[in-house]
Amino acid sequence: MYIEAVPNRKSRPCILLRECFRQDGKVHKRTLANMTNWPNNIVEGMRILVKGGSVNQTPGSGVDGFEIVRSLPHGHVAAVMGTLHRLGLDRMIHSRRCRERDLVVAMIVARIIDPQSKLATARGLKEETAFSTLAEECGLVNIDEEDLYKAMDWLLCRQASIEKSLAKRHLQDGTLVLYDLTSSYFEGRTCPLAKLGHSRDGKKGKLQIEYGLLCDHEGRPVAIEVFEGNTGDPATLSSQITKIRKRFGLTRVVLVGDRGMLTEARIRDEIEPVEGLDWISALRGPAIKKLVDNKAFQLSLFDETDLAEITSPDYPGERLIVCRNPFLATKRRHKREELLQATEKKLAEIVKATKRKRKPLRGKADIGLRVGKVLNKYKVGKHFQIKITCANLNYERRTQKIQEEAALDGFYVVRTSVSAEKLNTDETVSAYKGLSVVERAFRSFKTVDLKVRPIWHHLENRVRAHVFLCMLAYYVEWHMRRKLAPLLFDDEDKQEAQKMRTSVVAQAKRSANAKNKAAAKRTEDDYPVHSFQTLLKDLATITKNRIQPNLSGSPTFDKTTVPTRTQDRAIKLLELRL
Repeated sequence: MYIEAVPNRKSRPCILLRECFRQDGKVHKRTLANMTNWPNNIVEGMRILVKGGSVNQTPGSGVDGFEIVRSLPHGHVAAVMGTLHRLGLDRMIHSRRCRERDLVVAMIVARIIDPQSKLATARGLKEETAFSTLAEECGLVNIDEEDLYKAMDWLLCRQASIEKSLAKRHLQDGTLVLYDLTSSYFEGRTCPLAKLGHSRDGKKGKLQIEYGLLCDHEGRPVAIEVFEGNTGDPATLSSQITKIRKRFGLTRVVLVGDRGMLTEARIRDEIEPVEGLDWISALRGPAIKKLVDNKAFQLSLFDETDLAEITSPDYPGERLIVCRNPFLATKRRHKREELLQATEKKLAEIVKATKRKRKPLRGKADIGLRVGKVLNKYKVGKHFQIKITCANLNYERRTQKIQEEAALDGFYVVRTSVSAEKLNTDETVSAYKGLSVVERAFRSFKTVDLKVRPIWHHLENRVRAHVFLCMLAYYVEWHMRRKLAPLLFDDEDKQEAQKMRTSVVAQAKRSANAKNKAAAKRTEDDYPVHSFQTLLKDLATITKNRIQPNLSGSPTFDKTTVPTRTQDRAIKLLELRL
């Protein structure tokens, strides 16, 4: 068979598929098909095939039949976007698709797969500098950073509506609501929210912002609010109560906050007057010591048990649950001793400086200044007796004070207004310890996954929108982790782990399955175990390849990499189809 072009005088040539055969000693031609109206690229492809070639290579030419003109990571984008759509988060952001919604969705996905500045994110969404298929999947073209900033402003106007939708989905009357506050450092000095304050990042001298996160009892984020960097924890409580009661419309709620958040004054002035609002918190160290001094409970009681519910006239109408964690006691004892020894080492250097022959340290002010720096650094000055003269420094440990504090190591007292009929003793302690899931969210925000810090935005609304974007990204990540747990180091068998604990106060245990995964680095069905980020990187090796056949006029087409066994398992766990 062969293809022949037969000239026409006043028309284009006829393209015919023919074959030759012999009959009665003569060579004859037979037309098998008229290809005149076929597209030129198909005719050329047929010409290669009838000459004995293949799709891959033109016969005798040594030239490939096609070229891969662009290859972009795709699998991780498809996994995150598929989860976001399955959760209906895009419809929460806006009921109808629009350019602003597409941009917001792109920023949420980018925050999970590759958290960078908005300038870098915009570069990754441009056709010529794309580093994934994100822009294509979101249907975005001609993107720059100004488009992202405008979309952030648009998103902030919808924050209240989105949070209300999340609360409607995850919070009901009578439910537990977890609330905690953290801070993140800020680059620059022009944002009104950026202030000097207590840095939880350990960045001294840096301006910062603070933000409070509301979660349901499982740790799903529901709402977030940004505050000035010098705002005290208790001062943020009022706005959260208003949000829960008025915006979310919840009449009965149990608010769980730490001892620095739900202070005595806040409970008395802001929580107790609100009907239907119960709370769970804990006592500070001095309050626990006062209970011991008033013989509200005996320390010796906890030689045989680690939990006891008591009452005290100082806390009328409240339940007090005294807990002792031996593991925590040991940890605090070692930490205190390390700090004491470090302080003594530095004080010894000061003493040595006062006794050196050449230029000895002299003067109460100069000696006191150096002593003050040491005590402020290690925060155990209360455990030392310091005496400074013009030429000497003497110090010694306050042994009795140290022993009194050590006696309370590992003790904490949960206090609550919730009746025992609603939550028993174990459930109340478990609810307070549930604040750890909010702390886990903050770790994800700051370091491991979403990298909310450092914050470079200078406008107040942009900072608020940036933090809200991170919360929405964590919402998607939280659900992805739950689905992908069998392939991650995460413990998916929470019930077994709970059964392994001797009590609610005891140190948390990992299930046997989680321990086996961590030891063997393989799952029971022989898949490699990943962290969340390494699994995303694995999925990113599923690429979308743009292919150009080496045929005149032939259009390009896309071909996606065939998933590996592990990638296919992850896709099925996420209930997605690439």
